[in-house]
Amino acid sequence: MYQTLLTELQDGTLVITVNRPDKMNALNKDVIEELGQAMDAAIANADVKTILLTGAGEKAFVAGADISEFTSLDANGGAALAQKGQDHVFDKIENCPKPVIAAVNGFSLGGGCELAMACHFRVASENAKFGQPEVNLGLIPGYGGTQRLTQLIGKGKTMELMMTGDMISATEAKERGLVNHVFPLADLLAEAKKIAQKIQTKAPLAIAEVIACVNEAAKSNPAGFSNEIARFGKLFATLDMKEGVNAFLEKRKAIFKGE
Repeated sequence: MYQTLLTELQDGTLVITVNRPDKMNALNKDVIEELGQAMDAAIANADVKTILLTGAGEKAFVAGADISEFTSLDANGGAALAQKGQDHVFDKIENCPKPVIAAVNGFSLGGGCELAMACHFRVASENAKFGQPEVNLGLIPGYGGTQRLTQLIGKGKTMELMMTGDMISATEAKERGLVNHVFPLADLLAEAKKIAQKIQTKAPLAIAEVIACVNEAAKSNPAGFSNEIARFGKLFATLDMKEGVNAFLEKRKAIFKGE
């Protein structure tokens, strides 16, 4: 189905693997195109409850953009490249109503780091490395990196990493809040799937509203508080809310249907 991706749906979790291990899973126009298509398909498929994004092999999640595609671009072409990526993939992942978890299994640099940051949260293998080295090319991040990294780890460290082009380890990434958990490489996908399965036991409509509200908070949306109130109220009209409350009062496990 895809030339640059592998997809596997099992127990409600769709694993999307960027499959260019000989190129360190670098993002080229084909990967961007197919990631957008895969996200559209996942959002539309009722059997998909959670999404895991990872890279093929044991060296790289996504080691960056395919730099060879940059040589023919002028200012307008560069802006168009960034705009397409944001619209087609990065913003689509961030605003997906279903949880998208990055399982970072190695180098996560440049566009790869931006791809991981667009996900709702990240887990990493012990060998993972994160960085935004675009200044080495005379560039800056173009897929939301300046905004999302600042939201996640703060202004000062973001400035340093983007000005020096340095990488940080999985351990430091966890200490700074860039990743939630660090696991041995061999256990990474299994542990990520465990988290996804736990999320799948919760009310899907409520999960979607959590994503929307927290995204607004990350962007300091002044309407965040009022939108939270509205969404909180809206959920009172769902069957899942009634099931959740009744299950709690009856001391049993709730069975949510996304209704």
